[in-house]
Order: sequence, then C-alpha cells, then structure tokens
Amino acid sequence: MTENDGVRMSRESLVAINVDLQETRVALIENGMIAELQVERAHQKASVGNIYRGRVTRVLPGMQAAFVDIGMEKHAFLHASDVIVETDKDKNRKKMPIRESLKEGQYIPVQVSKDMIGTKGCRITSDISLAGRHLVYMPMSHKGGISRKIGDDGERARLQKVMARLTTEEGAMIARTAAMGASPDALEADVSYLVETWQEIQNRFHQKRKPGLLYEDLSLPLKVARDKFNDTISQIIVDNREVYEELRAFIDRLIPRRLDAVQLYTGDEPIFDAFGIESEIKRALERVVELPSGGSLVIDQGEALTAVDVNTGKFIGKGSRDQEDTILQTNLEAVEEIAYQVRFRNIGGLIVLDLIDMDKPSSRQKVTARLKEALKGDRAKTSVNDISRFGLIEMTRERTTESLGRMLHESCPYCDGTGNVISRVTIANEVLREIQRNGDDLPVGSLEVVVHPNVAEVLKGTSQPALKELSKRIGKKIKITVDKNCHMESYHVYSRKP
Repeated sequence: MTENDGVRMSRESLVAINVDLQETRVALIENGMIAELQVERAHQKASVGNIYRGRVTRVLPGMQAAFVDIGMEKHAFLHASDVIVETDKDKNRKKMPIRESLKEGQYIPVQVSKDMIGTKGCRITSDISLAGRHLVYMPMSHKGGISRKIGDDGERARLQKVMARLTTEEGAMIARTAAMGASPDALEADVSYLVETWQEIQNRFHQKRKPGLLYEDLSLPLKVARDKFNDTISQIIVDNREVYEELRAFIDRLIPRRLDAVQLYTGDEPIFDAFGIESEIKRALERVVELPSGGSLVIDQGEALTAVDVNTGKFIGKGSRDQEDTILQTNLEAVEEIAYQVRFRNIGGLIVLDLIDMDKPSSRQKVTARLKEALKGDRAKTSVNDISRFGLIEMTRERTTESLGRMLHESCPYCDGTGNVISRVTIANEVLREIQRNGDDLPVGSLEVVVHPNVAEVLKGTSQPALKELSKRIGKKIKITVDKNCHMESYHVYSRKP
C-alpha cells in the first residue's frame, strides 16, 4: 500500500494522527465512527504514567492521605490505599495506616495515576507499574496474573505456563490482552526491557537530590500504538514525517509484522478534514445532541457530576402500539448514544442519566442492559446502577485525565461558566434606575447612554415610554448610543453639554 492509499473514511478501524506545532491529536476510528479523541499540547502534556522522586510535605491521618511535592506547581495527593510498603519480616507488600507508612520529609518514588483536573493536583500512587507491549511490570507487587479480557481458556493456560518461567528478582508481571498469541521470546524480551527500565529509574531516584521527574511515559502517538494497536486496527495514519519515522521504528521493535500498517498521509486536504473528524468533533461537543429518531440528549458537565437529560423531541413512534413502546425506543437509542458520548468526550466521575419515565419493569431492564452492553467497548472502568424509581441511572466512569470538553473549552468570560447572562430587559431597567439616581446631579444639558445593541433595542422599544417620562422628570434629553463592542451587561451614562 502506498503512502496516499486508504485515506478516506471507511468502515474499518484505524488510528489517524494530526501533528501541529502546538498540539498532537489522535483519533481512534472504529467501524467508521470516531470512538476516541486524545489531545496532547506542547505546554500541557499529560503526566499519567510518569514516575517522580517525591518528597512528603504533609501527612493527614484524619484523611488517611498525604501531600507530596513532585516538582510540579501543585503538590500531588497520595491516599493511604495507594501506599505500598515492604515489611522487613516477610518481604511482603501490604497497606498500612498513613502515619505508619510515611513521614514528613521522606523521599519516595511515585507514579501519577490521575492528571491535574481543574484546581486539583495530580493523584499519585507508590504502587508503580510499567507497561510493555505484552506485559505490565509491577515492581512493588508479588502477585502477577492474566488479563481478564483474555477469555480463551487454552490461551490463558498457555500464558500461565510461559509466565511461570519468566521469573524476576522482585515484583510481578501481568499479561495484557496484547499478549494473546505472543511467543515466549517476545514475552521474555518484554520482561528484560521492563526490568532494565525499573533499574534505571531506581538509579535516578538515588542520584537525584530534589523532587522531580525520573521517568516520562511515551509520547501520545507511541502510547496509543503501544496500548491500542492490535489486529482489529488496520492502519495508523500520521501527517508528520518525523512522527511517522518514530512510529515505524517503535512498531518495528514491538510488532515487526505490522510495520506496513504505519502510513504517512500526504494529501492536500488536512488529515482530520479528509476523515470527517473536524466536523464530528464540533458535533460531539455540543450541549444538545440530536438522536436519529428525533429525540435529543442535553449534556451538562459540572464540577461534581455530569447530568444527561433525555428528551423525546419530535419522536412520536413509528407503528408503536402505545406510548410505552415509543418511550422505550427513545431510551434505548439514547443510552447507546450516551455510551458513545462519555467515551468520546472522556467524561469521568459520577454521571446521572435522566431517562424518560417507563412504567414496565421489563422496559427498564432492557434499557439498563443495552447501556451496559454499549459500554463494553470502553476501555475505562465503568459501573452502572439500575434505574431508580425516579427514572434515573447513576453510573461512574474512571477519570484519569481532563475531559475533552474541559481541555478544548474554557469558561465564558461573560457568564463565568454559568451559561447565563443578565437579560437585556434587566439591563435596560438598570439603566433607567442609574439615570434616575444620578441624572439630577449631572451638569445641565443632555445625557448620552452607551449600551449594547440588544439593550438599545429594549430602550428604544418597550422601555421608550418610561425613558420619555424619565427625561421629563430630570429635565434633560436622553440619547441612546449603540456600541457593538460593549458587553451586554455593561453601560455608560455621560453628560453632554447643551
């Protein structure tokens, strides 16, 4: 296949990578749909997976947690459940109360498990893990295993036999789903690479004197290639030659038989335009998402939780026997779209779905089952509760990085993120009160009021009788001036000489 072949959207699964001066974007396309979009910015790189030399700055027994300086602007948060210590007696790793595990001023190696989100610092763990192509190395653990996603009993048995021979002096190995079909030599190579990497990290830890970075995880394109490039993905297409060469070298080392799958995009049209990704990003990040049947979702992401409201809209059913069938079909369609949206937008934490009320228990069970089925393709951990008597589904989704919406958007400077501004009528009434309060104190002559066009429309329309009455009362002419650059909530009252 040549560099320019296969660049149009198809029903196959592939990875498209756009590399710009300031950011790198990676889109995972599954069956012709954009399943995930990840963004890495030059000045705002993700730190999940990075390992640091940390200094414990504060231990909080009441919270069973500690704050750790890892060289970032904000100190990282370490919970007692993420602290693993080795006992001298039996060399087992176990969890202990925070005050017995850590002391203020102590230096420890830690790994970022969750990026800075909003005003919160990183969440870290001392239970470090290093990911290879086929295996994950847990140097602080003594229990290895096989990924639960490997369901074939014969393959699990084969991997257990191979891994039993791959011993290490410390720690344990876990076989990833990518280990399916991997040869013993490939698994052994992974072990050697991971153990050597950990030894280098330990050496840096002892050499370094201050808090700071010991090990940086792979760049976004390489991380995606390591974690998500499998036999179901036909191509990785990138529009930057340097990253293309880097990817080829990386794939050649990990999966040489798939080297031809790495393609360089050289089309005239930007790669994300060629695959229809740009338009999909805009659609998928809108607050209101239209459903094919005519219903809609309204997605509101707050600090504590994300609320998704399901509306029937224009959908009145097609041959449905009763209203219950119509509502059921809308809810079934809605939960499939919700599963897609939370994955694409990378929404984490508590998510509350406000479905349309259903009377039949069988209908509620069908909707819950459809949601759980739709979430199976999501690599993030999810948990779904049954529909409550109020027609709500509470679910959680693992959150390790900032959501796509929060990364690509910022709070509106007008409304400060509330989604509301003071109405034009309210502002017009404030203008009238301001003139009434201070009109008599201004020099004799006329007054000029500078306002936003929307406010001017009210003052010259429904508020015009009140404006004329006020002009008579203060004995001054009042001129309304329109300023398109004026904030709608702002206005200025000036005195004009006669």
